[in-house]
Amino acid sequence: MPTPTSAPPHSAPDFLSRLASPDPEIKLKALRDIKNQIIGNRTKKLSFLKLGAVPAVASVLAASLSHSPDDVIHNIVVQSAAVLGSFACGFDAGVRAVLDSASFPHLLRLLSSPDDKVVDAAARSLRMIYQSKLAPKFDFLEAKNMEFLLSLLNSESENVSGLGASIITHSCESGPEQLALCDAGVLKKLINLLGGTLSQRNASLESLAAIFRGNPDVVSKFVEGSKNGSEVVLKCVGSEGVNALTCVSELTKDRNLRTRLLACECLIVIRNTCPGYLQDIGIKMKLVNLLIELLDDPGQVGDDAPSVFSSLITEKEDMQKLAFEANAVNKFCHHLQKNQLNPKRLQGVLLALSDLCAKLESCRLAFLSLKVLNSVTDALTHDSADVRSAACICLRNVTRSIKNLCAGYFMNEMLVIPLVRLLDDPSISVQVAALGAISNVVVDFTTRKSTFVQCGGTKQLVQLSKSMDSTLRLNALWALRNMMFLADDRCKETIILELTASLLASLIAATSTGPEAFPFGMTAPTFQLQVSASVKSLKRSDKVYLIVNLCSFGILTADPEPSIQEQALGFVRNLVDGCAKSIEFIFAEDGIILDAVGRQLQSASKAEIGIQGMYVLGNVASGNEFHKEAVMHQLLPQVDNGTQSFMMKFLQSNDSRLRTAAVWAIVNLTFPACPGAFSRVVKLKNAGIESQIRNMVNDPCLDVKLRARTVLTQSMTFSDGLT
Repeated sequence: MPTPTSAPPHSAPDFLSRLASPDPEIKLKALRDIKNQIIGNRTKKLSFLKLGAVPAVASVLAASLSHSPDDVIHNIVVQSAAVLGSFACGFDAGVRAVLDSASFPHLLRLLSSPDDKVVDAAARSLRMIYQSKLAPKFDFLEAKNMEFLLSLLNSESENVSGLGASIITHSCESGPEQLALCDAGVLKKLINLLGGTLSQRNASLESLAAIFRGNPDVVSKFVEGSKNGSEVVLKCVGSEGVNALTCVSELTKDRNLRTRLLACECLIVIRNTCPGYLQDIGIKMKLVNLLIELLDDPGQVGDDAPSVFSSLITEKEDMQKLAFEANAVNKFCHHLQKNQLNPKRLQGVLLALSDLCAKLESCRLAFLSLKVLNSVTDALTHDSADVRSAACICLRNVTRSIKNLCAGYFMNEMLVIPLVRLLDDPSISVQVAALGAISNVVVDFTTRKSTFVQCGGTKQLVQLSKSMDSTLRLNALWALRNMMFLADDRCKETIILELTASLLASLIAATSTGPEAFPFGMTAPTFQLQVSASVKSLKRSDKVYLIVNLCSFGILTADPEPSIQEQALGFVRNLVDGCAKSIEFIFAEDGIILDAVGRQLQSASKAEIGIQGMYVLGNVASGNEFHKEAVMHQLLPQVDNGTQSFMMKFLQSNDSRLRTAAVWAIVNLTFPACPGAFSRVVKLKNAGIESQIRNMVNDPCLDVKLRARTVLTQSMTFSDGLT
């Protein structure tokens, strides 16, 4: 009869039992064996983590620090620190476990040990921790932290000084911290490290980039100091006596690929922070070509190169042109077609292509000609949320092409279905990115918008327009607004029935379903003031919760986000753009939408809201007599309740876009062929519009000037008009 097999001699449980042994030699051997098992092996690390190996090692380290040191205890301390570092190396779950085990203070304590091996082991482990975003941050504005940092940078130990640089890279985020580090002499010490070992050079380059990023004052001190020779002069890449800026430039030629990449990143940060520096076309082309070349590296450098490349060209059309000329689109598309790219590299490639296609139609055409759209579509279903989001962002920029939207290239089920599914993604960032892509796709100038509707896209967008998250509400409305652009009446009806007039009105401005909707006999304005006062005292999440619930009970109050109000008005503008039948949609539910537009214009918080609202009224005013009179009622409310019209304020605005939108509405209201035009001209004159329109015939904005003259020309056909 077979006997049960015992656990292998080197199984994880066996290692842990040996760590608990009272014999120091057995503990030491167990630590060394664990380290050898987990180095470079994420699967083994995860297995040991699940069994509680990190707390066990942490206990060994803590206990050893309380014993009188001898050779074995000394070695246990070194090995314990090394094992903790191995768990943390490139593995966030390991970093979290090490921090949770309370080992971090012990590792910091070891840095003051008189034994170099102990210090080195602790510094190595701490550097592993500081490669993760989970590592504790240092506040450099505290004197004790600055003193500690300077002690690390002054160390002759490569790992200790490198740790100091890593702490800066991880923790330095604010402008005051950057200046404090600079004033404390940290910049000078990092420049010294550029002439040190490979590890020190790389750590220094990363730290310099962190101190420079977004801070022109620090960059100027570095660059101008280098030019004037006031900074440290050092040996760099075989060149004697070069200054710091030249040294960084020379390091882009270093044999080590990682050093080249970090030197490129440092130069890009300098250029992005202070656009006046490094503008030579030769430097720009050098950076583009070098980063494209580094993309071929199969390791970490190749993984990181796309994101550095993106930082070089993002929002810079001149750099995007240079990259296009350097065949960057072809290069990145070629990498995109490779099988089994790791998630970080795939994300970077997608974002780089997105940046390349952000502004240039030539890049979009090149992208589409290379037949990689299916590869991007495949990435929409990737396991990594970051990759899914990057794929959506890439599609958003590729679909900015009006030519290809007109051709209907993107409104197909292979692309639309996975995008719609992402609207239910558990990651909000993915949902937002998907909405960005959908906003472009649904513009589609063909009649095939039904594809999106049939996939359930409209229902999803409407649901997200009610989201508790304001970013989702905003982007969902943006997508609905674009879908409404040049849509036929059938499509418009489908969307508005799904959205409902009541919800749309609530997204535009305060309204109600009737007097009975307000408690305690309050009037609508009084209730609105009460709600506003209450909402101001709430946290953001509670504020949105209250508003959503008020809407659900029929007590409709304005969305708290002006940007959402603007998009809702933009949606209505597209809704009523077209024939008279389209305009009828705004009069659903007793004109609740039009009333909301009027109320919002009466108290518009920014020009963009006024612009969209006035174009709504202008479009409605292009309809029949009933439509025009409804607009007059909104423009001149003082006839009913003594409220001052917003029209004069808009006509006198400093924003030419708002003046243009306002005058357009007047043009449509005073068209002479309409039966009621004369009556409207008289009302506008009595409201004081006449003198204001006359003042605008020489407006500095050509559009305003032409529209104002059109109004006066139309009015002159009436003997009692604006003459």
